[in-house]
Amino acid sequence: MTEWLLEVRGLKKYYPLSTGLHIGGHREFVKAVDGVSFNVREGEVLSLVGESGCGKTTTGKVVVGLYEPSEGNIFFRGEDASPLAGRVPRRERQMVFQDPTAALNPRKTIFDSLNRPFRAQLKRDASNEEMHQLMEDVGLVPPEYFLHKYPHELSGGQKQRVVVAQAIALKPSFVVADEPVSSLDLSIRGQILNLLKDLQRKFNLSILFITHDLAVARHVSDRVAIMYLGKIVELADSEEFFTNVMHPYAQALLGAALKADPKANRMTEYKPLVGDVPSPINPPSGCRFRARCPAAGVKCNKGELEPELVEFRPGHYVACHICA
Repeated sequence: MTEWLLEVRGLKKYYPLSTGLHIGGHREFVKAVDGVSFNVREGEVLSLVGESGCGKTTTGKVVVGLYEPSEGNIFFRGEDASPLAGRVPRRERQMVFQDPTAALNPRKTIFDSLNRPFRAQLKRDASNEEMHQLMEDVGLVPPEYFLHKYPHELSGGQKQRVVVAQAIALKPSFVVADEPVSSLDLSIRGQILNLLKDLQRKFNLSILFITHDLAVARHVSDRVAIMYLGKIVELADSEEFFTNVMHPYAQALLGAALKADPKANRMTEYKPLVGDVPSPINPPSGCRFRARCPAAGVKCNKGELEPELVEFRPGHYVACHICA
């Protein structure tokens, strides 16, 4: 019997660059997600980490059914979870968006915003008991004080708690948290992260946690996946990853991460990456990271030898020619 709640296989999401044809009759596409595979267990937090524009958010939106994949398969408890299949109820997969101000309707009260999932999915209004319990779950007490306010009357942290409440309103099994603390003050980030961890334990939630911050990933994750230019290049248990990071890109991210004690666990002779991230319209042949990799060799440059995600240690997968 499979242990996975969510299984993603060869996921691709391409966006056409224009409605016309490219020279030679070929259309150009932005390859936002280009062959991603991963699994998520029941009650697990998997962090998806990478630079802006690497495809993290697109991956999350495809997984929850907001976008239709260009290619690939998504299975939820063994069932086809694509929007067209319609076999997995929408309420089972929810999303916490990055910007709480943009996620909430400024013309609706908090009550109306939280009631919307009940009306859309259950075709009824939430009861007073359900609404009060939901507010208490996310730490907005007393509920009566917040329910009839508008988003502009709340702080950034309070609005993010409302967005979290929307996501858990129908008791989903799986939640995508898309950089849920990146727009918040540092003093508030820890509170929201702890709230997510408490809710994950209380409801046995599985979470795909999208972030560019490895320190945050280390705090919340059971496993970590590193994404670069539309592909996952390393995936491992959190402790294993931070102890034995293997891929050169992941090493560079970890070396650049801020540390509370600059003398503790510093990577020796850290060198920042050179060059810019290549275009997702026409990614490099061979290894996509080769142009910026300090250890790239001849094998990395061969177009027919794009590295596959291979298990180097139990549960530790890396897509890299030089790690072999």
